[in-house]
Amino acid sequence: MIKLILHGCNGKMGRAVVSAVEEDKDIEIVAGVDRFPESLNNSFPVYDDLSRVKERADVLLDFSIPNALPSLLEYVRKTSVPLVIATTGYSPEDLEAIEKQSEKTAIFRAANMSIGINLMYELIQKAASVFGDNFDIEIIEKHHNQKIDAPSGTALALADAVNEVFLNSKHYTYGRHSKTDRRSKNEIGIHAIRGGTIAGEHTVHFAGQDEILEITHIAQSRRIFALGALTAVKFMAGKKNGLYTMADALLAQSAVTNIYTDNEQGMISVNYLPNKPDILSELFHSLSEKGIIIDMISQTAPIQEKINLSFTLPAASLETAVKLVKNFENRYPDIQTQVYEAITQVAVEGLGMERQSGIAARIFQALASQNISIKLITTSETKVSMVIDRQEEKSAVEAIMKAFNL
Repeated sequence: MIKLILHGCNGKMGRAVVSAVEEDKDIEIVAGVDRFPESLNNSFPVYDDLSRVKERADVLLDFSIPNALPSLLEYVRKTSVPLVIATTGYSPEDLEAIEKQSEKTAIFRAANMSIGINLMYELIQKAASVFGDNFDIEIIEKHHNQKIDAPSGTALALADAVNEVFLNSKHYTYGRHSKTDRRSKNEIGIHAIRGGTIAGEHTVHFAGQDEILEITHIAQSRRIFALGALTAVKFMAGKKNGLYTMADALLAQSAVTNIYTDNEQGMISVNYLPNKPDILSELFHSLSEKGIIIDMISQTAPIQEKINLSFTLPAASLETAVKLVKNFENRYPDIQTQVYEAITQVAVEGLGMERQSGIAARIFQALASQNISIKLITTSETKVSMVIDRQEEKSAVEAIMKAFNL
């Protein structure tokens, strides 16, 4: 159970968080902080100042105002409790203070706690990379009439995400009142609308010649921000120093997103092969001439100028491939060839792999728990592929799924 201190507990977002926690079995609010501690009845103690909090917590979550930042940083400096900042409207000096404190304390900051918005960052970067300077970019954000900062922190974060694609070469134009010059290609327009009870709406417009692409995110209630904040709280529990974002939290959730198997593969291992580049070139060229598709390839480091080489290929091509390898055996008598037919190729994928440690360790531990031996391993930033005995396929998949709560 994660023990949470909620700063700004009686505000509108604070109430949304309290409601979300009531349905979450993994988090407990042990204390709250609010300028008006007695304005509402809470099931936890509420203080008018963070320094008065006596309860110990695993994470401090802030949904308040920018002016509260000094007290938040002072608290985490003294206690080393990880901090999740969900407040926006900070000055450049505030952001610098946050970054400096993150060198000693774990701090999470996001301009918007919505998971959808954080996916939107990636979508607009993809669009910007495709359109380049051929499309004008305008951002329109809408919020309720009580929102203080304009433009919103999310609108600025969206602009920053797009500007990264252009190596931060574009400048921001906030509205166009009184402007008489034409729009520049090097600008991103940002416009704010305030009215009623709009929870939040952000649209990025890519306007080109005779076509427009609009990418929009609409928040229909504050609940989505509360749920996103709880995702951040769970991610930050136990974290060490560093500055984290929602991208980090989402990647942690997507450490492993897909597992698939292939029973139509065979494997050939060629051991004690001379470590000569022309041999590998000739071998794989001969395989390609026969139309054989190679999937996994693994080579050991040379020992006494000998290497061990393994590769997978369609089982239907095994016979042809073995004949080609035999040609090399005649030339190099020390070569030993092994053929594996009853195998399964298991691939474990996840976008979060490239930014997390320990993924391979968890995979191998899961297989070791079932006493499953691995014949071949290849990896990339987001994928681990293995070859195992076919009879162990079911046990392997179940063990990996259990290890990653799939």
